[in-house]
Amino acid sequence: MLKLGCVVMAAGNARRYGQNKLAAQLRGRSLILRALEAVPAEAFENVVVVTQYPEIMRLAREFHFSAVHNAHPDHGISRTIALGLTALRDCCGVMFLVSDQPLLRRESVAALARFWQEQPDKLAALAHGGVRGNPCVFPARFFPELLELTEDHGGNTVIRRHEEDLRLLEVPEEELADVDTAEALEKMQNRSQKIR
Repeated sequence: MLKLGCVVMAAGNARRYGQNKLAAQLRGRSLILRALEAVPAEAFENVVVVTQYPEIMRLAREFHFSAVHNAHPDHGISRTIALGLTALRDCCGVMFLVSDQPLLRRESVAALARFWQEQPDKLAALAHGGVRGNPCVFPARFFPELLELTEDHGGNTVIRRHEEDLRLLEVPEEELADVDTAEALEKMQNRSQKIR
């Protein structure tokens, strides 16, 4: 098994949400707690949580994950990517996991890790109906491009340059739903379907 790392991106200012949305609750559990619970630690060499919030750093350590402080979240997502990647530079690939997909299942994250191991020179991502979502896995050959990103340019910028190298793993649509606004979270709360 090649060494695969995981970066949990939990540093954003959530301007559209209006406050620290990762503390928001869905069915009694915060978005950040749900994100950390979705990480199958056994699938990774190391898990790094990048955040500006002291309470999230404490929570990451409770999960026995590494916590990296992002003192400049205003520099954009590229700063979080660089901090996480630097902590995992000896890995053969890194999965980037966002923290605002509260219906993402641990089993799907583990399946994506296995899926990448089948062709570790390729990019891999979860998808629904052929439409790419998160999380995504980047082989080490793409690390230099990720480290060159600036401001709010994220992994999408790199993936768009290399669509021919992208493999998709299908999952149910609701797992890819993210929470950008309080209204989006409320809609999720009101869904009658069973969620974890």
